[in-house]
Amino acid sequence: MQAYSLNVERWRRDLLAGASVFFISLPLCLGIALASGTPLYSGLIAGILGGVVVGAVSRSDLSVSGPAAGLTAFVFLAVRDLGSYEALLLVVVYAGFLQMLFAALRLGLIGDYFPSNVVQGMLTGVG
Repeated sequence: MQAYSLNVERWRRDLLAGASVFFISLPLCLGIALASGTPLYSGLIAGILGGVVVGAVSRSDLSVSGPAAGLTAFVFLAVRDLGSYEALLLVVVYAGFLQMLFAALRLGLIGDYFPSNVVQGMLTGVG
């Protein structure tokens, strides 16, 4: 894998690609937020974080991230069951810290014990 350089031409292409993806995913981000029962600004924040932050820290040349319409029902039910949007945010922050802890402890190896067809089936069900 190649290290990300500060090549101006590459940054120009990445900026153009990022702007294209932003304008395509903006209505989807807002629609998912509305359908999930969360404030519209949460869709904007999720789209910006997913597009800019993930793209900036990813070491992959082909990294794509953004809104996932398949998770709309899960978010809607989580807000309903937890009682508020703020409670959902707290759970998401805790989950993020847990993921960072697992990464620091190199516990990603746990995934090797799950058959790949089980993971693919779960992702197909969500999609």
